[in-house]
Amino acid sequence: MKLFFIFMLILLLSTGLFAQDKPYRVGTTAVTFLEMGVGSAGNSMGEAYVSVARDLSSIYWNPSGLAYMKSSEAQFMHRPWIAGITNSFGGVAVCLPSIGTMALGISTMDFGSTEVTTMEMQEGTGETFSAMDYAISLSFARSIVQWFSFGVTGKYISSKISRLTGKALAMDLGVMVNTPFFSSTRNQEDGLTIGMSISNYGARLRYEGMELLRPIDIEPDEHGNYKDVEGMYKLQSWDLPIIFRLGASFNPIVTENQKLTLAIDALHPNNNSESINTGAEYQLAVRGFGRFFLRGGWHGLLMDNSPYGLTLGGGIHITLLHNIVLKVDYAFQDTEFFDQYSSYSVGIVF
Repeated sequence: MKLFFIFMLILLLSTGLFAQDKPYRVGTTAVTFLEMGVGSAGNSMGEAYVSVARDLSSIYWNPSGLAYMKSSEAQFMHRPWIAGITNSFGGVAVCLPSIGTMALGISTMDFGSTEVTTMEMQEGTGETFSAMDYAISLSFARSIVQWFSFGVTGKYISSKISRLTGKALAMDLGVMVNTPFFSSTRNQEDGLTIGMSISNYGARLRYEGMELLRPIDIEPDEHGNYKDVEGMYKLQSWDLPIIFRLGASFNPIVTENQKLTLAIDALHPNNNSESINTGAEYQLAVRGFGRFFLRGGWHGLLMDNSPYGLTLGGGIHITLLHNIVLKVDYAFQDTEFFDQYSSYSVGIVF
């Protein structure tokens, strides 16, 4: 009964707190790859990870989760997406005793190459152009007390389409609170955890470049050389995809070698409707070998015309010599309008 109560309470609070009037600002932000989850563990749990993240992927979900890392870690994720587009992430986090945790990461979205066509040469000119977005992140997190941590991330964001480029600076902020409520072991670390983060708060992005240079005749009705004057179009600037996340998780089952985690997140983006993500993770520890994980969730509950749905995945973390851990995780995402897609993560804890 308590489990049902806490999940319903968070659901009601989040939907009431984040209420907004229609229409939603769909398609009004740039570099939307910043909304794509990092790390297969979080992706396979329906992206309900703001209060669960305690590894390098916290650099995306909630930078305060980096404070709970006990060892340094490097991680790489690859996600083949729709239409030949690929999304990747790579990063490293270093634990500094008595100081905190520092992390550096880079996320990319590679759109590949496309043939150049014109009205006169609709079969192609023989040229191609490419497009790529990337963001470089630098994070710091620290635990103020054992049950409270905060984290901050600074980002440099770049978007390139042919010879047009746009740049922006942004930041993420996050906090995480551990409570003893609903702890099955009476340990605070196994109780209810509340996490909150705001992502991609920063400057607007505007595209600039050589392709905006065009001869402009500022006096078309006058004779002279005005038609040869070189001008540059000034494009409008675009907001970044700001996301506010509020979530909670707890562990209803904790034994010597097993652990079950349930999580729920409420999301308020600036370019879509509010939504709810839910997820679960079952962990089995095998002495002398490592840990196995099974994960599942649902992405985009209550979102208007949600293209998302079921997520599944798993992982294996193998303990090697000298306390080095090799991490391999997988996530599957079902969608309504596009093909299903997967993400693959490999990490090493040292």
